[in-house]
Formats: sequence, C-alpha cells, structure tokens
Amino acid sequence: MARIIRIHPDNPQEKAIDQVVEVLKNGGLVIYPSDTVYGLGCDITNYKAMENLARLKGVKLDKAQFSIVCNDLSHLSNFTRPIDNATFKILKRALPGPFTFVLPASGNLPLAYKGKKTVGIRVPDHLVPRMIVEKLGNPIASTSIYDEDEIIEYTTDPELIAEKWNHLVEVVVDSGYGDNVASTVVDLSDGEIAVLREGKGEIDEFL
Repeated sequence: MARIIRIHPDNPQEKAIDQVVEVLKNGGLVIYPSDTVYGLGCDITNYKAMENLARLKGVKLDKAQFSIVCNDLSHLSNFTRPIDNATFKILKRALPGPFTFVLPASGNLPLAYKGKKTVGIRVPDHLVPRMIVEKLGNPIASTSIYDEDEIIEYTTDPELIAEKWNHLVEVVVDSGYGDNVASTVVDLSDGEIAVLREGKGEIDEFL
C-alpha cells in the first residue's frame, strides 16, 4: 500500500525528503512531482528496482528507454560523454527546465543502461525531485504517469494518482496538482538539434 508523503513544492521539508530517499535506497518505486507531469521512478543503481519499473511499464528492461533525473548540470556530466560547447550552452540556458535532452551515454551509467548509446537527461525546474536526487547521491530513472483516459492523458491530482497506483509503488509524493503537459524531448546526441516530442518546453527560446 502506497504511503503518501506531502512535501511543499517551494520549501521542501528535509525530513520528508529523507523519507523518500530511504525508500529509494531500499529499492522502492516512487511517484514524484516535476515541472511537467508527475513521474514514476527509482534509483538507477538498483537493478531489481529498475526491473520492477520496466515491468510496470510493460517492457523488458533492456528495451526500456527510461530518462534519468539529475540535480544540476555538473551531475548530468557524470553520465554523458563529453559534449561540445554549442550543446553545453543550450543545456546551460534551458536547464533546469521542462526538457528531456537525449545525449551520448557514458560508461558511468549502471548495469541497467548497459549497451545504451544515448540517455535522456532531465533537470526539472522543481525543487522536490532535485533535492531527492541530491540526497540520494544518484539520479532516479524516470517515466511519466500516463492515464488510460484518451482525453486526460496525464493525471494531475496526486490523490487520484495514489488511488490508482496504491498497490504498485511504495510512495506517492504529494506536492499539489501537477501539469498535464509532458517535457519536450530534444535529441542533441549527434551535434544536430532534433525535437522528438513537442511538450511544455520551447527549445527555440534557448538556441
């Protein structure tokens, strides 16, 4: 049964953040807020948790395309191969923000990402996930919480999310209503700029 942990979006309580981090360290799955939609994630270094995450999404782990949430640009650079100045400038302007950037993956990514040439990276403009990642010491693997309703697409109310995911995750972080528009996915992995999914972020503003 999922525990609901309420965390203020602008002034996160450290004790509550620690509770979420403890669950992640123990291999739990957590639903958390972001600057776009609510996300579902786990510690990327916990292989069993990653397998559970893939199972929930109905995919095999080696076929999964989970992005990772980092807390800042320097953290992000630990998991990507060296990037050129033009790419770095875009990232610096756009992050934190509502983007997922596809970048060349480095060998520092854990076993669950073995063989992946690229990785989607998020640094959300939301204190709660960034503080969770910073305290955890590792990124969290991340995927959006979809809704079967064709009109809604993304559930924004954390109480409804908790009701639906009650027996599937360990914790739902309630930081108020989420957005219903996902991140913009931008591929910067080969020196070109390719928008793979239009979302909340307008990448043209940062070019």
